[in-house]
Amino acid sequence: MNMSMKKSKSPRNSPEAVKKRSQVGIRHGRHCVFLMHIHLVFVAKYRKRQFTKEILSFMEPIFRDVCTDFEAELKEFNGESDHVHLLINYPPKVAVSKLVNSLKGVSSRFVRKKKFPSLHKYIWMDSLWTPSYFAGSCGGAPLEVIKQYIEQQETPH
Repeated sequence: MNMSMKKSKSPRNSPEAVKKRSQVGIRHGRHCVFLMHIHLVFVAKYRKRQFTKEILSFMEPIFRDVCTDFEAELKEFNGESDHVHLLINYPPKVAVSKLVNSLKGVSSRFVRKKKFPSLHKYIWMDSLWTPSYFAGSCGGAPLEVIKQYIEQQETPH
């Protein structure tokens, strides 16, 4: 086989190029590259102080499983007696409202099914969470840095 017939390796697939594309935390979809995080806060119904360490420990794997179903990843979870915080890395195809609906619905169902004695007096009409939630995008550069970067683009004449 002569040298001209050999396939040359594309510089796009060189070890250096692959390493550059594989930066920590950056995920790849079929047509996109992304790094999206959201901070969610769910509040207990009537802001009752109903969560114990045992209940929070019970909820964490439930939230992880729901995130996995959405091809998302629960990066951090914690809470206090009346609310929980979640930090989730999620793909752009996921609608945050659908993710939240599933997280709250599934966790509520499993926690109520477990029948924690400390929750018995707090759960009203089978609701664990308030209907509202906080969702904040986070990660990456501060907004001012991004605005400055966009302003500095070379607009064609």
